[in-house]
Amino acid sequence: MDSGALLDLLGNENRRRILQLLARKPCYVTEISEYIGVSPKAVIDHLQQLDDAGLVESRVDDQRRKYFHIAENLRLEVQLSPFGYGAKSAYPASTDLDLARCQYVSVRIEERDSNAEVNELAAKLKELNELERELSMAQRWVQGQLADVQAALGDAIGDGPDRLYADVLAALADDSRTARDVAEALEAPVPLIDGVLQTLADRGLVVERADGEYAIAE
Repeated sequence: MDSGALLDLLGNENRRRILQLLARKPCYVTEISEYIGVSPKAVIDHLQQLDDAGLVESRVDDQRRKYFHIAENLRLEVQLSPFGYGAKSAYPASTDLDLARCQYVSVRIEERDSNAEVNELAAKLKELNELERELSMAQRWVQGQLADVQAALGDAIGDGPDRLYADVLAALADDSRTARDVAEALEAPVPLIDGVLQTLADRGLVVERADGEYAIAE
């Protein structure tokens, strides 16, 4: 689901409270209505929007009562700083990701047999909960480091908090690229990136090579 549409959907407090409740257990409309203190009609409207977005699903029990539950695992990441704003599209959780490909992440979770006893599964759940908390702390640290480095780089360039100059230099780190290559990497217009590269070249921060590629000056 598009991150902007998801943010709009989650902007409603009652919908957030409904999801919080459904994350604990499946519920029917009356239960939800009593829990969040709004009319069943309003709950049905919220559930319809959440259903249309693919966030919740429903099933009918033997008494023909419709229960709603969370449809799948999703994650939404929002970054807001003086240097930029970004929201990553929601993506489903996966156990098939190869973390060995992550250069800066080292995760050690002991593999257990799929027929493990309850206490072993509980221990693994505890490990994963602790890992999730540690990753959250690591993300906060990374965001702080990003802000500090971007501020320092902006001061060195002389353009204050203008993130575009810093992003262009980051795109050239350890590699040389043409203006078009940088523009594609940053999803920006080529003339704009070409102008930034020319400014950086005039300041002696990048050099233009004979093949039309730019590199950070040594």
